[in-house]
Amino acid sequence: MLTHGLRSGGCSTRALSPGVTNNLLCSLLEAFADLRANKMKALLLKDPKDNELGPDPYVEELGLLGFEAALIPVLSFEFVSLQSLFEKITCPEDYGGLIFTSPRAVEAVKLCLAENDKNEAWIKSLKEKWQSKPVYVVGKATALLVSEIGLVPQGEDSGNAEKLAALICSRISPGSSPLLFPCGYIKREVLPKILREKSISMESLVVYQTAQHPAIKESLRNYFLQAGIPASITFFSPSGVKFCLGHIQALSGDSINHIKFAAIGPTTAEALTAEGVRVSCTAKNPTPQDLAMGLKSALQQ
Repeated sequence: MLTHGLRSGGCSTRALSPGVTNNLLCSLLEAFADLRANKMKALLLKDPKDNELGPDPYVEELGLLGFEAALIPVLSFEFVSLQSLFEKITCPEDYGGLIFTSPRAVEAVKLCLAENDKNEAWIKSLKEKWQSKPVYVVGKATALLVSEIGLVPQGEDSGNAEKLAALICSRISPGSSPLLFPCGYIKREVLPKILREKSISMESLVVYQTAQHPAIKESLRNYFLQAGIPASITFFSPSGVKFCLGHIQALSGDSINHIKFAAIGPTTAEALTAEGVRVSCTAKNPTPQDLAMGLKSALQQ
């Protein structure tokens, strides 16, 4: 029987029962400390926060709950059709509003406005004209970037494309001017399909393409070598599942059954499930707080 004098991170050996050696006790304590540390490791497959200032909000929130979180970027982006995008932005009278479902789409607009003459046109007249129209978004990160270009986001708490589509349908009348939808090359058809069924016009324009981050394989290998098997791995996009899951399965081996897999939203959860992965946690909303609480609950089960 072990009584007082045991403490993690050290090897006090007072009040030992007969037959228990100091070396054995130290080994038990160290193993317990390692197990406890591994339980709190959380791997996030995402870029650092879109706003470069300050710590990543997901890492910060998980840290408050005792997690040791690490980020690994899994995607790289190439912006395309920026001139076409700017031409559409200069004609706000042709559209009933804007839809942004990812931060990258807003970044494309910011790139359009980076040139002095274009930015001047935005400040002088275009911004005010777009401010009179609704700007629908998914997620707080997207909403923040929309605010940075001087527009007022709506629907940031919708959480996913389906809920945002329902919000749009409740506010836009059939037959209204089309909504401009800058988007990625890989996009779900859920939102366009719902709007189409409700006779709400939308004009999509691909403004960025997604590719695998060139360092993803090496980054994952280094993480597993240095940190070991994490308690949880969170995916932030279906593309992340496509580019990372195979590497993770190879690096984890038989230990993969001990990892809790999480998704930032239902679309990503569906991508994991389609690959035969059991999803232990899907964030209620794509926010640091909801993900942190979901992971905490999943790891307690």
